[in-house]
Amino acid sequence: IESIFAIANGYIGARASIGEDGRFSNPSTFAAGVYVTDPSSELGTRLAVLPNWFHTEVSVENQELSLEAGRVLVHRRLLDLRQGVMWREWRQQDPRGRITRLFYLQLASLADRHILLQSVTVTAENYAGKISLTTRLVPSGEIGMETAHIGAEPAVLMRVSRIDVAIASTSMLHCANSSRTLTHEERSDGSEERWSWETGLGEAVRLDRIITVFTSRDGVNPAKAALSHLATTRTRGFPPAAQAHFDAWHRKWGAADVRIAGDKQAQRALRFACYHLISAVNPADEYVSICARGLTGEAYRGHVFWDTEIYMLPFYVFTDPLSARSLLMYRYHTLDAARRKAKEHGYEGALYAWESADTGDEVTPRRAVMPDGRVVAILTGEREHHISADVAYAVWQYWRASGDDGFMLAAGVEILVETARFWASRAEVAPDGRTHIRQVIGPDEYHELIDDNAYTNAMAIFNLERAADTLEILQRKQVADWQRLCTNLELAEKEPAKWRALAGGLATGFDPATKLFEQFAGYFELDEVDVVRQRASAMPIDAYLGPERVRRSKAIKQADVVALSAVLWDQWPVAVHEANFRYYEPRTAHGSSLSPALYALVAARLGDGALAQAYFRQAAEIDLANNMGNAAGGVHMGALGGLWQAAVFGAAGLRAREDGIALDPHLLPGWTEMAFPVQWRGRLLRLRLEADRRCIEVNVESGGELCLSVPEGPVCLARPGRRYVLRGDRSGWGSWEEVGQ
Repeated sequence: IESIFAIANGYIGARASIGEDGRFSNPSTFAAGVYVTDPSSELGTRLAVLPNWFHTEVSVENQELSLEAGRVLVHRRLLDLRQGVMWREWRQQDPRGRITRLFYLQLASLADRHILLQSVTVTAENYAGKISLTTRLVPSGEIGMETAHIGAEPAVLMRVSRIDVAIASTSMLHCANSSRTLTHEERSDGSEERWSWETGLGEAVRLDRIITVFTSRDGVNPAKAALSHLATTRTRGFPPAAQAHFDAWHRKWGAADVRIAGDKQAQRALRFACYHLISAVNPADEYVSICARGLTGEAYRGHVFWDTEIYMLPFYVFTDPLSARSLLMYRYHTLDAARRKAKEHGYEGALYAWESADTGDEVTPRRAVMPDGRVVAILTGEREHHISADVAYAVWQYWRASGDDGFMLAAGVEILVETARFWASRAEVAPDGRTHIRQVIGPDEYHELIDDNAYTNAMAIFNLERAADTLEILQRKQVADWQRLCTNLELAEKEPAKWRALAGGLATGFDPATKLFEQFAGYFELDEVDVVRQRASAMPIDAYLGPERVRRSKAIKQADVVALSAVLWDQWPVAVHEANFRYYEPRTAHGSSLSPALYALVAARLGDGALAQAYFRQAAEIDLANNMGNAAGGVHMGALGGLWQAAVFGAAGLRAREDGIALDPHLLPGWTEMAFPVQWRGRLLRLRLEADRRCIEVNVESGGELCLSVPEGPVCLARPGRRYVLRGDRSGWGSWEEVGQ
């Protein structure tokens, strides 16, 4: 509950903990980019846990209310996805029979990311007497607190490795009975406030609280900024601050909501996914990215993986391009760290960290202690190199969909060039003339130190070719800047041609006769095991078989070759995707939360609705039903991004083209209608798909002209301010009709 109901705004996030703490709760607050770095610790670099800002204690006649004392009459927490608010309702009968009703509101403002709001309403249902309400900043245990005074006003200050964090707060008590005497006490360090009053029977009193947070990452004195911002917000008032947040969420939903008719579970899952994806990003900060669990939990230590570029970024590319750009700029700002890692490993160019944090340097742990006490080496930080191609892929995808030449000139091309240089130095030419990439780990982490992983090599080919393509395009489009660009990149004249030659000779394991990619050299010779049978067991297959036997088997941890179908669909005919999906699907254990969504996406594109729906539900239930048993560590951001892709790229069949968008709808069973917005090169489109009538409706709200297309169907040149409808039947598609607005 605390993970999935978490509130965040990309700057700060807080788990949906119970205000009075206790053994029922694990309160945690996180700020993006604020890490604890301890080289001497096995934990290494990890996202800092900041003080709990919403701790509250309510006492009746000096007896503190507790879930463990008396009788709980009502207790529920609600996450309002539409408005980005966590609500809590609690009715408690204390040991003396007094019934108190409490209603809580908590939010992290999307309109002003430095603001947190909290409201507590206390109602004495069947008694009159003294009530006290205390709010307190509670240290996390790993970070000490001190006080910084700006004039007479205090702010709580924390020093987290290289970062200073300041928190300031103020509260206002509202009582309908103006004759009530209210008592207010405040600690001199600003960490605690206490309100007391004599309540009447059935009387409700509301406490509104404003909290402001700044860090030295903001380029300001954190304490001074927090107190100044607090004063401004208090003058403006709590209700306007809350309304600005609600309005911001309304705008976000207008740009991102996916509506499904006919399947309430799918609708809830997609809105849950969109909620957390919107909450996780801050377009104003290009020096942070999104952690694997967002700002909702401590799992994976707040590190950034390939999840961001391959699983999450597409959501932002098509709904929030500014945020997509910001996430890619994080990779640009950490490019020097990627260069350092490549050099340390004896390569040229840029090798991105498998696990990254604030600086972009590698922070993957070197070993792990298993449940049986064994200490095993973690090799992903040393050998899972496809991350560099994943970043390059994301750069290309964003540029193709946004047309943001400014980004490509300022940052994107340098990422593409440096990652291409890495692959050029990483590949080895064998005596047979073929080029190989040896001793890597692909997405299937059951098999380590393998040669010619199909995913890694195909993505490296994509990286090499797109880097060369980009330089050719920029040379044509940016003639005035070309020479300066070549100088800045230290580009050798023959480098792009070298990349193309390497890409053309790189082994992929593809067999034209079977249409299969061999996942890696020697994979087809491994032992067959019944993966499908083992999926029904509570024990993961790697634990059941043991590490040595699973390495000798064809059991796959997660989508690997099938991931290629998801990200590079247009590279091969549908028959190739079909053959590989049917071969690898029964051999995939889905031991990673990233896997089911990609299988749902590809199954939907192939028209296998039943299997697509099964995988879609499996992906949806990773957090909502905790089907992997680890949602307490935070929501699975990659799986949530993958779920959106399964719906939009899979069921709707959306693909970006050079001249517009293509659609190939295969709505899942029970989905009678699907509607969603898309942004493409400054155009805003609203799409609606109907299953029964096989109808596509596109409303071009803004921007310029673009082409709309479907497989083996007509192409339409669509104009802004117009609505277009395409109908079809089993025999094919008809003609696009312009029907106005």
